[in-house]
This record gives sequence, C-alpha cells and structure tokens, in this order.
Amino acid sequence: METPLTRLLSIDHPIVLPQMTRVSTPALVAAVSDAGGLGILATASLSPDATRSAIRELRERTGRPFGVGIPLLVPGGREKAGTALEERVPVINFSLGKGDWIVPRAHAYGGRVIATVTSARHARAAVSQGCDALLVVGNEGAGHGSACTSLVLIPSIADEVALPLIAAGGFADGRGLAAALMLGASGIAMGTRLATVQESPLHLRTREEILARAGADTVYTDRFDGMDCRILRTPSAERILRRRTGLFAAFPASFRLARELETSWLRMLIGVATRGPAHVVRMASAATAADSMQRAIEQGDLEAGVMPAGQVQELIRDAPKAAKLIARTVREAEALLGPLP
Repeated sequence: METPLTRLLSIDHPIVLPQMTRVSTPALVAAVSDAGGLGILATASLSPDATRSAIRELRERTGRPFGVGIPLLVPGGREKAGTALEERVPVINFSLGKGDWIVPRAHAYGGRVIATVTSARHARAAVSQGCDALLVVGNEGAGHGSACTSLVLIPSIADEVALPLIAAGGFADGRGLAAALMLGASGIAMGTRLATVQESPLHLRTREEILARAGADTVYTDRFDGMDCRILRTPSAERILRRRTGLFAAFPASFRLARELETSWLRMLIGVATRGPAHVVRMASAATAADSMQRAIEQGDLEAGVMPAGQVQELIRDAPKAAKLIARTVREAEALLGPLP
C-alpha cells in the first residue's frame, strides 16, 4: 500500500510502531520493519550508551528502515539524539521538546525527522523546524495524547500542514487505517495493538489483561507522570487518581532512574532544577512512573504497576505475529478503499 508516508520513508506499508518505553525494543522494532512497516525504538529508559548498543543491535536484526524515538524532556534526551545522529539512524522521531537542531544534521546524511504533536500549534512549529512528517496523537491513544480525539485532530491538522501525517490513537485494524487515510493522514501508528503481538516483550499477564479489557477501562490523568497520560485502569491507577506524587515519595525512585540512565544523580537533579519548579515536580512524577511501568511491562504486576494503554484495547482480541497483523490490516483497508492512486 503506497502513500506519501511510504514513499518518504521507503517502507512497504503505512503502519508504524511508535516509541513505547520498555515495549518498543530492538526485537519488536525489527519485526515491524521486516514486515514492511516502520518500527521506532524507545529510548526513554536507556542511557546514551545503551541507545547506541540498541541501534547497532537493530542493524544486525534488520536491513529495513527503522526509527529511534527521542523524548527530549527526559534526562539525557539531547545526548541520545546526538547518539542517533552519530549512528546515522534512518528516521528520528522526537517528542516533548524542540528538535530544530536535529533536522539539518539528519538531513545532511539523508535521514528523515518525524515530530510527535498533539495540537495544530505543535504541528505548525514542527513544519517551521523543517520536519519531514508528523506523528499526531489523539486523545484515545496510550500515553501522552491530545485533549482532542483523533477524529477531529487528524483532519484539523491535515487542513493546516502539507506534511505526511501518521495518525495515532484509536487504530488497530484495516478499518482504522482506511478511516485515517480518509481523514487526511498518510498512515497510522498502532501502539497498544502492536504491544500485544508475539514479538512484544510485554509480560503475558499484562498482555492478557489488555486483550480482556474494554475501551472504557482506561484512565486519562496528569497524576501518573506529571503530564496528561492514558493508562490501563488497575488498582494502582485508582490509587494514583486519589493522590499526587510528592517530592519525598519520588526521592528513592530518582536514584533508580539515574542508575538506569547511567548518569550522575546530582547532574540529573541540576539539569531538571534549571528548568524551574514545575519541571522538578513533573520529573518527580516521571521517576515514580518509570518504576510503575517496569513492574507492569516486565513483571506483569498490575497491583503495583501501571501500563499505558489506549482505548483501542476494546478492538484487540488476539496476539498474532507482527507480520500477520500488518498484512491483515493492509488487506482489510484495501478491501474497503480499493486501489489507491
């Protein structure tokens, strides 16, 4: 299935695995890219050195285009973006920050840059920075989505910018792909859907929980990691709704986060503090959130852990291999749309 997105990225199908912390690992990224889509590596929980190792592992696993996701707000984000540029990654997807400095360096070696956006204002800014495409996340999506639903957000941004759009939030099958193309997108990102395929590192218990849940079994709140975020409704999610993360509670988690990112705790603290009190509170929430996500994703602990999940879980009822899911999605969309021009 050829669209402006597939032509831009040299991929076969307009289907993207977005960056999902601890889920979009080299194995899953390679499986999606080998199936003709674009897999994007998640780096939020990786150090710059671990990011480099993961990129090199990806190159061993697949010869197809892949991307690296860089949340610039996370400690070490700028350094990890530099690592991706040094490694001449085919596609860099930045979020939660200004990536104008990334674009010319990526373009210098023929790389492409995708900005993650949640509003028309963000979209216009990304266009002015020279980005090649936009990943547009609606309210239905897991993690940090817009306050606006995909059904309105996608066409509103398509009306304002000429870049290829990747629609994210609410997409799990060929019906969603066909709808996204009609709304003005050039492809879709399927986060929660691809998190449940066989190549995903998601713990079996957490995967089975998503397969069993309805779309209403999610929570959209800023009390998880300091930003509006959609997560699976679990006992821990219910507790989060009743409280806000304090700096005292986040203190031990911040040390674990620094160890995982292989950086100095003091350096991380200074870097966060220079951005102001609001950023300190947000990063305190993010530190405890990182622990919770690890429990849910890697240990299957949904009593203490938290799993980002989209409302699209209502449509997910099986766990095929990535290649089978992507082929089925494209086949369904083609049956609905007919051949694309």
